Amino acid sequence: MTSVRAVRTVRSVRAPGRWAVLAALVVLAVAMVSPFVIVTLNAFKSPAEYSAGGPLSLPKGLYLDGIIDFWNRVDFGEKFLNSLLISGAVAIAAVVLSVLNAYALGIGRVRGRLWILVLFLVANTLPQESLVYPLYYLSKEVGLYDSKLAVILIFTVIQAAFGTYLLSSVLGQFPREILEAASIDGAGKWRALSRIVVPISRPTLSVLVIFFFIWTWNEFFLPLIFLISNDNQTVPVALGVLQGEKMMDATMSSASALLGIVPAVAFFLIFQRTLTRGVTVGAIK
Repeated sequence: MTSVRAVRTVRSVRAPGRWAVLAALVVLAVAMVSPFVIVTLNAFKSPAEYSAGGPLSLPKGLYLDGIIDFWNRVDFGEKFLNSLLISGAVAIAAVVLSVLNAYALGIGRVRGRLWILVLFLVANTLPQESLVYPLYYLSKEVGLYDSKLAVILIFTVIQAAFGTYLLSSVLGQFPREILEAASIDGAGKWRALSRIVVPISRPTLSVLVIFFFIWTWNEFFLPLIFLISNDNQTVPVALGVLQGEKMMDATMSSASALLGIVPAVAFFLIFQRTLTRGVTVGAIK
């Protein structure tokens, strides 16, 4: 009986703390979701409803003219395909490059491994503003300026720097016994990479693909510099350029923001289970 009372006393003491943490998490969640909710409400309002009720009022109906006008004005379908192509290509290429680099650094143990990792770490800390002129000059020299390929190559290298640094530490802890057994069975380095290392590391690689896609989708500064043609622009660039022209009212601005956010949010929700599983597997390992 004494032990049962002690357990109940401990639980009663911990209960207020748990409720406080839960309340803080609820407040944080509301604060994070509120901007998205406000943007969604205003995207379906008419300018008259917005002027009469303000940004926090509920729409009386689904006013779609703002979304349609914005879609047609910027040719959103084309911008969406450009962003999808660039983000998807960067996500896949950066993960492949990261795996190859990390396989050499984490498992191959090349000479000067530590200094190479430090170099990748420093590359991750460089601001994009410092890279603009060298990249602009090189893209002009090789004839890739104002092309989607230039942006894909640039962001592939940038994202792969982070992926290499992360995967090198993961593959550095890879069980040597598995690789030695594969070597005894006659598997070469490439076969060991494709048949053993990549399948075992698939949860971590899936997380990197999701992060690289979302990070590249949201990029604005470098695409603004390197994609000056209207046909090559991405969604964030189209939003920024049109906002700068001051040609939209508040409801159309909300519609543009909603169309820019929804694809990234949808991609995250679709692969949320993959992301959670990858993070959980990494934590357990």
